[in-house]
Amino acid sequence: MTSIALPTAAGRPLWRTAQFLGVFLTLVLLGALWLAPKPTLHVLWDMVIPLLPVVFLVNPLIWRNVCPLATLNDLSGNRPGRHPMKSGMTRAGWIVGIALLFVLVPARRFLFNENGPALAIAIALIAVLALIAGLLFARRAGFCSSICPVLPVEKLYGQVPLLAVRGARCDQCTLCTTVGCIDLAATKTVAQTIGPLRRDGRWLRTGFGAFAAAFPGFVIGYFTATNGDLATAPAVYLRVLALSALSYVIVAAAATALRLRAVVAIPLLGASALALYYWYATPSLVEAYGAPGAATLALRVVIGATLVAWLRTVWLHTNGRTDTAEAQ
Repeated sequence: MTSIALPTAAGRPLWRTAQFLGVFLTLVLLGALWLAPKPTLHVLWDMVIPLLPVVFLVNPLIWRNVCPLATLNDLSGNRPGRHPMKSGMTRAGWIVGIALLFVLVPARRFLFNENGPALAIAIALIAVLALIAGLLFARRAGFCSSICPVLPVEKLYGQVPLLAVRGARCDQCTLCTTVGCIDLAATKTVAQTIGPLRRDGRWLRTGFGAFAAAFPGFVIGYFTATNGDLATAPAVYLRVLALSALSYVIVAAAATALRLRAVVAIPLLGASALALYYWYATPSLVEAYGAPGAATLALRVVIGATLVAWLRTVWLHTNGRTDTAEAQ
């Protein structure tokens, strides 16, 4: 099997400790969601999860290095005899991951935001899926690099990270997946995901291109929906999907009129979606941490400045390399 030596991440023993601590804390979370659902849901949804998007913006490897699902996927996948995932199957997995994202996030409104046991069951099922994927495919090809519902968001913001962070899981690359590995080469991942169509308006016809175009509307759809019972599920999905579709149509019209290539449009779409996310999420985040109301404006300004810095980094990177070089 092909094996390529990779640079060792700084502080690797600490990363290893954090990985297994993440699994332990996930087990604690599952128990807490059953025994004390209300405070646990508050900490999870109002204090922890809202921090992840900006972590992805800094560098998604910070999360991927410690993600408990990735640890489980790696534990079962890092065994002799596991097969690499072919590029066609990987690409199909990316579509599955996007579909899971569009199913699971709106479900927060009618189920997971207020039902601790239901969320615990969902997390456990996804953990089992990560383990099974590791039994079928080498390393993290079967889950982390394909069907993980967080992967499309990681790709969107990890294309040019603000902070250089090396992967802490693989010291040897065995090419468990042959295309679009964000751990191996984050700056090439979006180009490899979209493929040759990134060079013209056809990038909107690809799965990832459609996701990026729809994502701002998806964010608006989620935050303008309200929590309710299971009976509200159709209305929630209708709202989220309708606004996602509207977002796609607006972006497609603008991209066609302005002849925007993916290399320009996708970073702008990522920044727009993140700006919208924190516009809506900041007030509850500030309240959850007990900060004064004035911190809402301050945090929005900080997020805005971070997005400007990120877009500048993307711009400099894009103009410092050719489009072809990025995809090699």
